[in-house]
Amino acid sequence: MKMIVGLGNPGRKYLDTRHNIGFVVLDWLEKQFAPPGGARRTKFEAEQLEVNVNGQRVLLIWPQTFMNLSGAAVQPARDFFKIADEDILIVCDDFSLPLGKLRFRAKGSSGGQKGLADVMKRLGTQTVSRLRIGIGAPHEHVDPADFVLSRFRSDEKDAVDKLVQRASEAAAEWVRSGVEACMNRWNADESGLGK
Repeated sequence: MKMIVGLGNPGRKYLDTRHNIGFVVLDWLEKQFAPPGGARRTKFEAEQLEVNVNGQRVLLIWPQTFMNLSGAAVQPARDFFKIADEDILIVCDDFSLPLGKLRFRAKGSSGGQKGLADVMKRLGTQTVSRLRIGIGAPHEHVDPADFVLSRFRSDEKDAVDKLVQRASEAAAEWVRSGVEACMNRWNADESGLGK
């Protein structure tokens, strides 16, 4: 079994904010791969759904702990289902990447993403695949914390819809082909939104 974790904050207050792009990508995967009648269940402080992606069992996880404590939902699920660290993908926002850019990494630091940092701390490893999704950068004099909790502008909507679809396709490819293949394909795409 593999696990894909979308990072975000629970509750209507945070719905569709830039910080919640990981949740939105998992919502898309749910629409594509959920079994008929399949419904999320709540376990280990997360919403969970098991899906089948090209013959592989995949556990989708939406932590309900708030971003900075995401590891509290991921670590017990990993241990309960006996999932290897290399079979986990974390999907999260990154304001250091242009809107629309995708970047896979197989290991390394959190790059300042506090949810990812908490996951790695609780898992006890930096060797966990991650898909960073570019949400654009805050303007000068805008607090990054305020920026990531803001919603996308109306003129960004088409770009964001395209981004979510591409990120979902990339996550599904990770299930099939692994992180190295995804790094070669998706990281090399400098076009961002496929202009």
